[in-house]
Amino acid sequence: MSMIGNYARLTPAELERAVRDPDWGRKFIGELAETEPDEGPGASPARCFDTDKAWHALDFLLRRQAFPVEVVFGEEEIPGADGWGQGPPCYLTPGRVRAAAEAFAAMPAEALASGVTPDDLVQADIYPDIIWVGDESLDYVTNYYQALVQFFQAAARDGHAMVVWIG
Repeated sequence: MSMIGNYARLTPAELERAVRDPDWGRKFIGELAETEPDEGPGASPARCFDTDKAWHALDFLLRRQAFPVEVVFGEEEIPGADGWGQGPPCYLTPGRVRAAAEAFAAMPAEALASGVTPDDLVQADIYPDIIWVGDESLDYVTNYYQALVQFFQAAARDGHAMVVWIG
């Protein structure tokens, strides 16, 4: 079974309700994911996103850069939320989403992985260790990084909070 990094953009009111009622939050986010519009001209930005198995490498690389916001695991735990995956879901307030978007804007993908080799990921025991072979493995991570940056920028622009979990 794979572990995937998951994100959902919520309005402040939706986040408040999800924190008060985690079962509602899980159901609401599941419905959001199922009803996402197809991408294309005029489509609104997605409210759900995943970083596939790149989440651990993203965490490793962002920590290395002293990124000021915990975007991979979130910062505040949703109390009483069980069964979402590999631990409780956490969230970022709209202010922290905005801070992350600003920090992302100052860090191009090339800077994220600068000086890192796939062997560094293997040595650090980064999940999933079987894919860190060859230079293209870092491209896998930086491609997800670029998409995550866009997702956070859209969330910040819309004043959204973020729920984060590994599932």
